[in-house]
Amino acid sequence: MDEQTLYAARDPQGIRPLVLGRLERGWVVASETAALDIVGASFIREVEPGELIAVDENGLRTSHFAEAKPKGCVFEYVYLARPDTTIAGRNVHLSRVEMGRRLAKEAPAEADLVIATPESGTPAAIGYAEASGIPYGSGLVKNAYVGRTFIQPNQTIRQLGIRLKLNPLKDVIRGKRLVVVDDSIVRGNTQRALVRMLREAGAAEVHIRISSPPIKWPCFFGIDFATRAELIANGLTVEEIGASLGADSLAFISTEGMVEATDQPRERLCTACFTGEYPMELPDPQLLGKHLLEAEIASAGQPPAVRNAAGRNPAVRSTDADGVQSLLGGIGAADALRRP
Repeated sequence: MDEQTLYAARDPQGIRPLVLGRLERGWVVASETAALDIVGASFIREVEPGELIAVDENGLRTSHFAEAKPKGCVFEYVYLARPDTTIAGRNVHLSRVEMGRRLAKEAPAEADLVIATPESGTPAAIGYAEASGIPYGSGLVKNAYVGRTFIQPNQTIRQLGIRLKLNPLKDVIRGKRLVVVDDSIVRGNTQRALVRMLREAGAAEVHIRISSPPIKWPCFFGIDFATRAELIANGLTVEEIGASLGADSLAFISTEGMVEATDQPRERLCTACFTGEYPMELPDPQLLGKHLLEAEIASAGQPPAVRNAAGRNPAVRSTDADGVQSLLGGIGAADALRRP
């Protein structure tokens, strides 16, 4: 956006959602329809894959800069999008409830109570309870002031976040056989801590049910995801993952069941994090990764001698006057340790 014009563009695959809305005196674009509701805008339509929209004093104009090859992210339906958002005509909350129903049919369990890992696992847990006939209850209380743990920068902070985020209702779960429904397993940290907490609180059995398939591949399309080495499903069977978590049983929904719950054609969805089938050819592995540009920025202004054999600038370390060695993470970062 500049002083005169608002621009909005969506990639040719339409991997991330983008919508156009109308205010009484103008236009608005947002990543999700829920944002339009919040600002009082009416939903007009989705920005099409490969489309560029410009809004100025003369109104709205549109053009296409690339051929549309739709491959929307299925993980938006599983976890990323808000439940009150609609993507490609399908409400996200209803998709998650349907995933839970299908999960109950694919992976039944003998239990006394279905509980969710709040809040993202709640819709699927409701669907699981509906389809299985097992009562749904609240077994965990979530601290509203702790964010999503899978995107925290390191293991220590993630573990602390999990302990702060969830607390069991002991009187509800004591002596019960539990089905615990969650939306996904990335590293397994949340579920492992969760199983331990539930057993300490008196649960007789803990059966984990996941409303997405095992995540085995990283995402390179706008999500701060784990590397493949960090993904617990990479190289382990479902039984081995369940044993690692300490659960009495573990089961995932099938890729087909997940996709069918979205009401979207399989060929219009990106399922790369589950299947490894990326919607476009990926560059050389050395050119992948979320820290790629940080190394370039860190060495900006350095002489050519600091470049490594591959032609890229390695991370640069320096020692300041106080003898403190710091990693230069970007322009102006040399004195970061001394700044308030």
